Amino acid sequence: MKVPRKRIIPLFIPFFGCRSQCVFCDQRMLTGTGDAKLSPADIQGILENALALQPPGQKVEAAFYGGSFTALPLRQQEELLAPAQHFLATGQLTGIRLSTRPDAIDEEEARWLKMQGVSCVELGAQSLCNSVLNAAKRGYEFSCVDKAVAVLRHVGLTVGVQLMPGLPGETRLLWQKTLQRLWKLAPDFIRLYPTVVLAGTELASSFAKGAYKPLALAEAIERTAWAVAGCQQRRIGVIRMGLQDSEELHSAKLLAGPYHPAFGELVWSFLVRQQVVCGLEQLSFSACRLVYHPHDSSKVRGHKNENLRYWKEAGFGEVSLQADASVYPGSLQLEEVQGQKKLKLGIIGRLYC
Repeated sequence: MKVPRKRIIPLFIPFFGCRSQCVFCDQRMLTGTGDAKLSPADIQGILENALALQPPGQKVEAAFYGGSFTALPLRQQEELLAPAQHFLATGQLTGIRLSTRPDAIDEEEARWLKMQGVSCVELGAQSLCNSVLNAAKRGYEFSCVDKAVAVLRHVGLTVGVQLMPGLPGETRLLWQKTLQRLWKLAPDFIRLYPTVVLAGTELASSFAKGAYKPLALAEAIERTAWAVAGCQQRRIGVIRMGLQDSEELHSAKLLAGPYHPAFGELVWSFLVRQQVVCGLEQLSFSACRLVYHPHDSSKVRGHKNENLRYWKEAGFGEVSLQADASVYPGSLQLEEVQGQKKLKLGIIGRLYC
């Protein structure tokens, strides 16, 4: 029997442990929790209800999102972890993960977390350039992120890094600098959240004054694609692109910025588009067929068949599509419509010109 993929039970603790409020942040709105304070009893109930719905053999992790978990007093950390530890001991949970600030982790804390059953820590780095971190009022420098990743890896924890393209002061060059530093850090996975302007934040005031201009959607897609392509080449997982779709984000609180409910799909489609162009430029024929796994159909076609139109308007003629279940998911191959020539383009994002 096929074993189901791992699932996550999210436990939102917005602003818990936060030492300051960054210019872009309104976690209460993003998580839909308002001013609610999650208690150990709440966590117990959430986990019980969620675990009761899981099929046999399902791998499940509890995840504390929002806030800075390790900046909390140790007793409060213990209280929040206790319900998850119970289900971990019974085997109903396979792991506990949490997110925190890079300047709120050291080797003593990391070792303690591991003893408490925590298996993964996500660092809300947001940028790896000091000037951008300063403009966002993060309160630490890149060296702090570098040290935190090294500490977590040293004690044997899985490490994730969260980044936000489009923060104040970030240029294309500085984003590329962040990515170069990311490759050297080599975390196990990353999340990418292009910066948006939310009502009630300091960034909203800067936007109203014309002092901050968010990325256009196309630019946010391209910058995110650079990160995804590099991660594909280095086998770094990308587990999220763009903010989670929610009713709040469709309300008046979202003032501006590159938000799209299918942002991740747009990024994958962009990578397919550019990768196929690279392949078409290497071949001498004009009539070709793109072969891919059926699960990748929407990525290949693009939003509203955008990729098909792009290839045609770029002068490559009609590119026919063929879904083939024997093709490895996430990989692409170009073939002559009339002839024997084939060009394996590899995994989506591995080749990006």
